[in-house]
Amino acid sequence: RQPQHGPWQTRMRKISNHGSLRVAKVAYPLGLCVGLFIYVAYIKWHRATATQAFFSITRAAPGTRWGQQAHSPQGTAADGHEVFYGIMFDAGSTGTRVHVFQFARPPRETPTLTHETFKALKPGLSAYADDVEKSAQGIQELLDVAKQDIPFDFWKATPLVLKATAGLRLLPGEKAQKLLQKVKEVFKASPFLVGDDCVSIMNGTDEGVSAWITVNFLTGSLKTPGGSSVGMLDLGGGSTQIAFLPRVEGTLQASPPGYLTALRMFNRTYKLYSYSYLGLGLMSARLAILGGVEGQPAKDGKELVSPCLSPSFKGEWEHAEVTYRVSGQKAVASLHELCAARVSEVLRNRVHRTEEVKHVDFYAFSYYYDLAAGVGLIDAEKGGSLVVGDFEIAAKYVCRTLETQPQSSPFACMDLTYVSLLLQEFGFPRSKVLKLTRKIDNVETSWALGAIFHYIDSLNRQKSPAS
Repeated sequence: RQPQHGPWQTRMRKISNHGSLRVAKVAYPLGLCVGLFIYVAYIKWHRATATQAFFSITRAAPGTRWGQQAHSPQGTAADGHEVFYGIMFDAGSTGTRVHVFQFARPPRETPTLTHETFKALKPGLSAYADDVEKSAQGIQELLDVAKQDIPFDFWKATPLVLKATAGLRLLPGEKAQKLLQKVKEVFKASPFLVGDDCVSIMNGTDEGVSAWITVNFLTGSLKTPGGSSVGMLDLGGGSTQIAFLPRVEGTLQASPPGYLTALRMFNRTYKLYSYSYLGLGLMSARLAILGGVEGQPAKDGKELVSPCLSPSFKGEWEHAEVTYRVSGQKAVASLHELCAARVSEVLRNRVHRTEEVKHVDFYAFSYYYDLAAGVGLIDAEKGGSLVVGDFEIAAKYVCRTLETQPQSSPFACMDLTYVSLLLQEFGFPRSKVLKLTRKIDNVETSWALGAIFHYIDSLNRQKSPAS
C-alpha cells in the first residue's frame, strides 16, 4: 500500500523531477540543519572546556587571574595580591627541617605570609658524615612535603634552598662538602627552582640577620621605614646569635670588626649589629663546661667531672656522635656558686658587651624558650615574658635541689646557670624584660623565614636591577 501524500509533498515531488533544481531544494534545508547542529554542539563543547579550564586553573594555582595560563608561576588572587612560594631547608646540628612558605603581595606593598608548612626529621645531616648516601632519603622525604603543599604550576618558579648551620660548620671541611654535594644532586633532580647557590653552610652572621628579618617581618616592623624594630636572641645547639638595629652612633663606633652587617630589603638598607658565637650554643657550651673538646672523645676514655652536676651523678652524654662519661664532683660550696664560677671561666672574654641592648625590645628563641618552659618560667605552649634575673633565680633553685636529690634533668643546673650568665655578658641587666616565643601570629620564629624572604628579594633585584 502506497503512503498518501499531502499537497506539500505532492508539490515537492513534482518539482523534484526538474533535474538539478531537485538536488538544490533538498540540500539547502538539510545543510542548514546540519550547520545549526554543529554550531550548537560547538557552543556546548566550548563552554564545557572553558569551565573545565577555569576550575583546572583555580585548583592548580589558587589566585591566578582569569585569562592567565595555568602554568603562570606568579599567581594573582582575586583581590589583586600576587601569590608566590619559597622552600627553605634548615639543616641544624640536631635535625633537618623543611619550611614551605606561601606569600601574598598586595600591589605596591610589602608581602605578607599567608601559610607555612613545617616538618622536621632527626638526626641532623652531620650524622651522615661517614655515610653520605643515607642523607638523601630524609631530604627526599622532606621534598615530598613541599610537592604536596605547593600547586604543581608553581613548582618551576619556587626557589628551593638549604642552609646548614653549626652542625656542619663544626665538621671537617671535606666531609661537610660531600654532604652538601649530595643534597645538591637531590635538589637538582627536583622540579623546583634551583640555583647554583641552593645549598650552602650558613655563616653565623647570616643566621642572626635572617632571624632578625623573621621577627621584624612577623611583628610588622619592616613595613614602616624608620619605625621601631626589635632585637633577636637565638640559642641553638652549636652556636648562639644576637642581632638588633642600633639607633645610637656609639654602638656603631664601638662594635668590633665583623659585628656590623649591611642588609638590603625592600629597597632599604639596614646596618645591623649581628654576631654568631660558634661554640657557645647550649650543647657546645655543655661540652666546654665539662672540659671536653669539640668532636674529640675524652682522652683515654677519661670521665669528665663537673661542679655543675649533682655530686652523686654518674652517667653518659652523647654530643656530635661522641659519647662521654660524665659525673658530678664532691661539693665544697653551694652547687650554684661552683657552677657559676666554672661557667664564667668558659665565657671569659668570649662575648662582646654593648650598652644599647638595655634599651631595645628583644625576642628570645630556641633553647632560651625550652629552658624557661622546662622550669615553669613561661607557659610551655604559649610562651611569655620574663626578666633576665628569672634565669638566675631558677638556676639557684634547681642547683640547690640537685645537691640533695638528683633530678631527671641532670644538666638543668648547668644550662640555667649558663644562660643566666651569657645574657648578662651580652649586657642585659637582671631587670631586662625578654619576650620568649616559638611563634608570632602562628608562624615559627626561626631564621628560615627571613632567609628565604631575603633570597627571594635578592632574586627579584637581579631581575630588575633598576629597582
